[in-house]
Amino acid sequence: MIKENFLVYDNSRYKVLLYFRGSCLTIAILYWFYQFYVANYNGFGIQFRYLTIWGLTGNVIVTGLLLRRTLTGQKEKYFAAVSAVCVLNVLVVFLYWRLYFIDPKLVNYSGNIVWFQEYYLHLLGPLFLFVDSLLVNRSFRQFKLGIIQALLLSFSYVLWTEFVTGPLNNVPVGSITAGLPYPFLNDMVLSDRLEFYGISILTGVFFYFLFWLIDRVGISHFWSL
Repeated sequence: MIKENFLVYDNSRYKVLLYFRGSCLTIAILYWFYQFYVANYNGFGIQFRYLTIWGLTGNVIVTGLLLRRTLTGQKEKYFAAVSAVCVLNVLVVFLYWRLYFIDPKLVNYSGNIVWFQEYYLHLLGPLFLFVDSLLVNRSFRQFKLGIIQALLLSFSYVLWTEFVTGPLNNVPVGSITAGLPYPFLNDMVLSDRLEFYGISILTGVFFYFLFWLIDRVGISHFWSL
């Protein structure tokens, strides 16, 4: 009877996880393709100029990998990649709303985006991945490799912005330069931008350490998972 109850519980948990990850992936893919419909094709890099879309793309990739593990009944994997993308998405949420509440024009130079996209890209999508990463996949258990991948993502975006998409675009236009994806960056000299990038990356490191601590102390110790 105990074994039977365990199997029923396990089967029920499997179905919930399958539906959850399947729904998350489906929604993420729809939003990913939607970006090609609303993108401005006049600029180099189109929607991939933006950190938000890097987060969405990473979300699609890691959620797809996790769903594949669920479909084949395999153990959880991809801890470093999932944790790195999770932190990237959390950083997107933190930076977007922090700047938005100062002045929406700091992040949306062409006006506010449609509400359902704004809240999915900058809240719900990252939240779904955060729940999976922390409570199901428990991706922050692989600290060293995970934080290295998170840093690689961050530095890659900075290089992509400063050396590729920035120089190859003419808008938005700021008081100092032009072409950088977010309006406020174009009002900053290089040293100020580097300081902003550095603080943002350190914020991501802080989030990674915080989530690792929650996993180690909270989930592992008190919940015995």
